[in-house]
Amino acid sequence: MGLILLGCGGHGRVLLSTLQGLGWMERLLGVLDPDPQRIMQQGCPAPLLGDDGYLARLPPPSVRLLNGIGSVRSTDKRRMVYQKLRQQGYAFAALIHPTAWLAESVSQAQGVQVMAAAVVQNGCQLGENVLLNTRAVVDHECLLQAHVHVATGAVLCGNVEVGEGAHIGAGATVIQGIRIGAGACIGAGAVVVRDVPPGATVVGVPAREC
Repeated sequence: MGLILLGCGGHGRVLLSTLQGLGWMERLLGVLDPDPQRIMQQGCPAPLLGDDGYLARLPPPSVRLLNGIGSVRSTDKRRMVYQKLRQQGYAFAALIHPTAWLAESVSQAQGVQVMAAAVVQNGCQLGENVLLNTRAVVDHECLLQAHVHVATGAVLCGNVEVGEGAHIGAGATVIQGIRIGAGACIGAGAVVVRDVPPGATVVGVPAREC
């Protein structure tokens, strides 16, 4: 079944590289972006189909989508695009980089993305639209709810629970048994040693709310 990539910014281009690594480029029908002119000026390494209105021409069962939207502090935009199109009946493909390692017991929901050199250990559960970026480490029995983004080089030790839509910043470390509330933001490089309430932002070593 053909694939359509939503967005050709930074994360979208990482997904294109992942498709190349998997040998899936022949499955890619093309890219949709809300600003096709900008993408054309930047040079997109895949066919540009147009803006999001192009999807109206395609019945949902005929394609699988790839969410090319990343996040820096908030996962809201990535989540909203995913939920809107799921409500319209479209399905999202999972994408696992060939250099990532996932234990056999890992469970994955729809639209999960695991980038290069990421590691996911035994018993972990990855909810819908979860993004594990380059070199992220998720240790045993972690639970990641829908729309969580674990950024580049972040580490979740064992039995960590991350609520829906939380963002774990680049290089952050969350020690074992911690609970991260829905919509929380963990700053880059933070070391989280106590539970984080929903919607809170924490930074520093040890991490404190700001």
